[in-house]
Amino acid sequence: MSTRKQSSPRPAGKPANSQASAGSSPPSRYAIQIHRSTRRAPTSAARLRQVVAAVLHDERVAAAEISVAVVDDAEIHRVNREHLDHDCPTDVISFLYSAATDATVPRSRPLRRGAGLALEGELVVSGETATRAAPAHCGTPASELELYIIHGVLHLCGYDDLTPTERRVMRRRERELIALLARQPD
Repeated sequence: MSTRKQSSPRPAGKPANSQASAGSSPPSRYAIQIHRSTRRAPTSAARLRQVVAAVLHDERVAAAEISVAVVDDAEIHRVNREHLDHDCPTDVISFLYSAATDATVPRSRPLRRGAGLALEGELVVSGETATRAAPAHCGTPASELELYIIHGVLHLCGYDDLTPTERRVMRRRERELIALLARQPD
């Protein structure tokens, strides 16, 4: 699996040539925008919106404004270099702008790190990397891109993968969410 990155500084605007895509509406407490600046987006904007909403819902996030930019390797390389000082392309970068706790939302069991949060953030994901990496992971480009989205949203919810213990927790949540999404129609 590719290295995942997380950062908090806001990128300088949306990627060049990005366009919002139409699709089905997520719950009203979630504002999810999908921007595609590459033809290498192996799934629809509606499905990506559904994936983001499913993760937010299962994490019991109270409210969220999430922007997802599906870009090519050159664009994610630029973002990675400018914001994280890593001179290489990657699969997903998450930018958490704010995460406030909504005290009116009761904490739940099993405890989810996103429970009760009001999130604002952005994901930059490489559709080109998903297409290239999918065969090595025995998946489709669409399922690989969905994994990147799941991973990025989990970072926004407070999960990390810098230690072996945290990585195991995050991978378990990814598997649970992949199974959940497999039961939902596209």
